[in-house]
Amino acid sequence: MASETASAASVLTLAPPLEQLRHLAAELRLLLPGVRVGEARETTEEFNREVFWRRLNEAAVKVSWEATALTTVFSRLPLPSPQETQRISEQVCAAVKAIIAVYYSLPKEQGITLRKLVRSATLDIVDGMAQLVEVLLITPPQSPENSNLISYNNVWVACQQVPQIPKDNKAAALLMLTKSVDFVKDAHEEMEQAVEECDPYCGLLNDSEEDNHSNEDVLGFPSNRDLYWSEEDQELIIPCLALVRSSKACLKKIRILVAENGKKDQVAQLDDIVDISDEISPSVDDLALSIYPPMCHLTVRINSAKLVSVLRKALEITKASHVTPQPEDSWIPLLINAVDHCMNRIKELTQSEI
Repeated sequence: MASETASAASVLTLAPPLEQLRHLAAELRLLLPGVRVGEARETTEEFNREVFWRRLNEAAVKVSWEATALTTVFSRLPLPSPQETQRISEQVCAAVKAIIAVYYSLPKEQGITLRKLVRSATLDIVDGMAQLVEVLLITPPQSPENSNLISYNNVWVACQQVPQIPKDNKAAALLMLTKSVDFVKDAHEEMEQAVEECDPYCGLLNDSEEDNHSNEDVLGFPSNRDLYWSEEDQELIIPCLALVRSSKACLKKIRILVAENGKKDQVAQLDDIVDISDEISPSVDDLALSIYPPMCHLTVRINSAKLVSVLRKALEITKASHVTPQPEDSWIPLLINAVDHCMNRIKELTQSEI
């Protein structure tokens, strides 16, 4: 009799369904900081790669299934009872915590690059589930807005991406290096296109605006110096382009060497290569942005020097990692010479700015 009374009391104290959803969304959001900074759990068990990936895939399927169940009951009327809402919320939270636990079971010894990819996938799933709960909170059941927001929600996409994650640190390193190559390639193509057209802001002004402001400065509108390159600017762009080309060549060569000569057990060396290579693309972006008018030659020089420093370090780390066979590392001094030549030319052209 006492247990029945206690059970009835607990039912009476349950929050309404939407209030429980609000609490669930907040609870899921609170999990994100821990995943971002969380370390691998210490264990005496030997790591089994096959078991880990099976558990991660199963956990992702479970999250996806719970997301579908949650959506089904909250996308129609009547809303579920407080008791049913509590049960569903607990299952959603348990599924999300389960995939986080699987991520924590991946040791750092398997590779920092691989762990970052798994962490990113886990964060996408947790964030996607939190977004889904928030969507269900703010849109009425059975409304078109509800269906559209849910159908494009990230949680199912994130869960479907889990089987595509590279299964070892070498594969993870190759994926990250490929992304870096693509980023630098895009930046180089944009720079080349702007130079070929001799119009860095082509298409941003219509013909009438160009006619009105081509010969005089008007308050609130950019002047010629703000829109076009001077002869000195155009001369400086040439070695900058060559430097970005060298950056692309450097990343491509590193990626090829890792693919052909990298060993799966060279975990720390591959992590070092990826870490320094990740710095090349942002440095290229900084240089690319600084060549647009109005160009500050001193800023171009500073950004060029930063890029050269990163490239030199990337080449040194690659050489020390032994992914480059000794007879085949002659390309490294050649590339360093090309990079130094670009930098020396940039210094010559910006000497008056010092």
